[in-house]
Amino acid sequence: MTVVSTAAGTAGFDFRDRRVLVTGASRGIGRAVAEAFLASGADVVILAEDAAVEDTAAELSRRSGRPVDALQCDVTDGAALDVALAPLERVDVLVNNAGVERITPLLVDENDGAVEDTFRRILDVNVTGTFQVTRRLVDRIPARGSILITCSIWSRTAVPAFSAYCASKHATLGLVRSFAQELAPRGIRVNGVCPGWVRTETAMRSLAVMAARTGRSEEDLLAEIVSAQTLDGLLEPEDVAPTYLYLASDAAANLTGQALMADRGEVMA
Repeated sequence: MTVVSTAAGTAGFDFRDRRVLVTGASRGIGRAVAEAFLASGADVVILAEDAAVEDTAAELSRRSGRPVDALQCDVTDGAALDVALAPLERVDVLVNNAGVERITPLLVDENDGAVEDTFRRILDVNVTGTFQVTRRLVDRIPARGSILITCSIWSRTAVPAFSAYCASKHATLGLVRSFAQELAPRGIRVNGVCPGWVRTETAMRSLAVMAARTGRSEEDLLAEIVSAQTLDGLLEPEDVAPTYLYLASDAAANLTGQALMADRGEVMA
């Protein structure tokens, strides 16, 4: 096995001659995962709803000296997915990372329909979108291929006022377990990654919301969150990426239907 250097350090993973599609990869964890697979020799394609996915692909291409294809598409739009995914004849590793995280408090004015719209959108992207992308690509994933789903530590626990996000991540854990059983006869493994608190734009926005709701400073709240971890320090996106590489690699050939906690020991389950 060739040892290659990734954005997260040196890791013994070689994905040369393998095509990897990462959804929700214009920024944050998705971008870091795409970069790590790219550094490990993979042919990488990234997909996201926002136009920034084009800039991200261009930047990853420039840094690596290898082409990175970008697909701009809403994973909830089946017709658009059909068009966007059509050029992909084979996908060896599918990383379902696209997701929405927003506050959906139960205790709001009964006439406030915005929270219900947000609730539906979160479930649609995080759950239905994951199903739709996987369903369209499953016949293009060969034996010994791998499907990964970003599940979050909130797939094992919960926090107040983020009911839709917590529910959606519990659901994605269910998808991992169900897909793993259904696809085992094809030799396709399905696993999840459950990141803890990672310094991403989305997580920091949620931190600000939680701080405002509790009347505490973001610094104080973040210190409390980090203190709940067994290992100190806030995770960066590149810290989480090697977990995806491991689960997609031959080193994890006997793992399917599992969800690994990448959270510095915050939730031990």
